[in-house]
Amino acid sequence: MHIANRARAVLAVTVLVVSGGAGTVWAGGGVFTFVDARGVTHFTNIPNDSRYAPVPGLRGTARRATAPQNRGYDGLIRLTAAEENVSPALVKAVIAAESAFNQRAVSKKGAQGLMQLMPATAAELGVTDAFSADQNVSGGARYLREMLDRYDDLSSAIAAYNAGPTAVDRYRGIPPYKETEAYVKRVLTYYRHYHGDFGQ
Repeated sequence: MHIANRARAVLAVTVLVVSGGAGTVWAGGGVFTFVDARGVTHFTNIPNDSRYAPVPGLRGTARRATAPQNRGYDGLIRLTAAEENVSPALVKAVIAAESAFNQRAVSKKGAQGLMQLMPATAAELGVTDAFSADQNVSGGARYLREMLDRYDDLSSAIAAYNAGPTAVDRYRGIPPYKETEAYVKRVLTYYRHYHGDFGQ
């Protein structure tokens, strides 16, 4: 392939495939280019040289993300979500992001159960056994409802579930924490996916 009469193009486009319990994600970055001293034009989507610059108008491959597949708690989620007036798809998305449907999950910070309730938060919500699926999902859905009412904004409510309302209030929106930013994106992705599980 010749560019500008004599230049050769070296195109290195890498598509990453991540597989696992959470499904499959295809990802590709933007396309970058530079012309070296010999007049050779290089292209890549993984720039490992400071001479690379983005190619205007070109983007990487489309991204397709799916969510963890588990229907074991759908009945409980549907019932509890209705009681708390929260979308069941949202409750399921938070469960998937928080514990990957592991009822006995415990985080490094001490959060427990399906919706990863901290002991103090669980107590405030009336949850006496955070490892009880019924109590945990009920408490988590109630807390989600509180955050949705507080912010009237889905992304901010999800961020508050992860980072706490104090952080969301301080930054007037999603806090600039990598973990929280990634969490919000993940929950929203799962949320869109799980609509079909509840006929939404």
